[in-house]
Amino acid sequence: MLERVLSARRSPRGPEEDGDDESKTRKHASLAARAAKCAAGGGTAAFLTQCLAISLLLLLGSLFYRFGSLACEPQYESRPRLALFEDTDGQASDFGSLGVPWCKHLLCRSKQGKTVEWTRKDLLRGLEEFVPIYEARPIKNNKFGMGFDHSFGLWFTTRWLKPELMIESGAFKGHSTWVLRQAIPDTRIISLTPRHPEKYLNKGPAYVDGNCTYFAGKDFIDFGSVDWRAIMQKHGVSDLSRVLVFFDDHQNELKRLKQALKAGFQHLVFEDNYDTGTGDHYSLRQICDQFYIRGGGHSCFTDSDEARIRMTRKKFWEKAVDMEELCGEGETWWGVRGEMRDDFNHSNKAISYSEHFQNSRFVESVLDVYWELPPTAGPSLTHQTRYDPARTPDPIVEDGRYDLFQRLGLSRLETSVFNGYTQMVYLKISGPNS
Repeated sequence: MLERVLSARRSPRGPEEDGDDESKTRKHASLAARAAKCAAGGGTAAFLTQCLAISLLLLLGSLFYRFGSLACEPQYESRPRLALFEDTDGQASDFGSLGVPWCKHLLCRSKQGKTVEWTRKDLLRGLEEFVPIYEARPIKNNKFGMGFDHSFGLWFTTRWLKPELMIESGAFKGHSTWVLRQAIPDTRIISLTPRHPEKYLNKGPAYVDGNCTYFAGKDFIDFGSVDWRAIMQKHGVSDLSRVLVFFDDHQNELKRLKQALKAGFQHLVFEDNYDTGTGDHYSLRQICDQFYIRGGGHSCFTDSDEARIRMTRKKFWEKAVDMEELCGEGETWWGVRGEMRDDFNHSNKAISYSEHFQNSRFVESVLDVYWELPPTAGPSLTHQTRYDPARTPDPIVEDGRYDLFQRLGLSRLETSVFNGYTQMVYLKISGPNS
């Protein structure tokens, strides 16, 4: 059944993806194909009943697309919505019952409805360029660090923005520093990390950058305590819109957002943008989840449709969240069981839905752009089981497109490098009154 689940998420091939590329997993005809068969004729009452049911589904899909598109702009080019109705087992198309808006890539809403400039074609071209770069990485086993998806997302975003200064909060063994360096070879990097990456050299591969200012070890300073005005003057940076800040420090993202806003930074990337019910810190995704739906949008009833669907999904996706993980006392579901977690889960604070709602309103008031990095490729191609496809944007290379997956060089990579996806997000922010 899992194969049917994966193949149901396949979208029509784009114009840039030439060549034959039939799905390896597809085993049932689409609604459109069955509708065409109905149009050709048929005599039995059962056949006519089936045709009527298919026509009704097509009509509902058309109505949903017409009215849903008023509120949700597509992330890239327009794509048909018929795939939403193709999964008869209710595995891939039930994200609406999981409390996610139909326009699931617009979880956080920007002030003016703006989105990023790049397109899916740009991402595909970027993948082709990045694969050989990633293959030459100095840290082959980056366990507990970034895998391929987020490495590509950081590299691509940095290449596109071309900042004059790059700041990272949290470096671990230095893989993210290396990714930033591959994106822009000569730009200064400032790295804030409790333990200097050189300390890992005694145990195995690590990366230390020669054009990086490290605030690490005994010189470590937390991002929120840095005198950024003095640092910018020291490095001759007068335009803060030319600075990119990358957070991989497992701190409350609302706290980091406010600190970055106070310092005047505009371009931010958060590596671990954990989904509601997961993670060791309060994330942007958690903050924005369903705040504009009365009552919150999630059901904590153990016999609800959402509970049933979540239980079923847990069998297939390791990171799928069931009701026990989602809901805390008094049916609290925001954050992680009603908690605002911080500092690698070392500091937790129970918050009310009212406070969560106000956090959401604040975030929306400062967001110019919110863009979640899509998974590189669908689960049948990467063999990942960790993220739940119903809680993520559609992958750049969708299931059933093995030829494209192979053509981009992705098939050369170990499958383990695709298991670290946690909805990395790029933000452009400005003051509430800007």
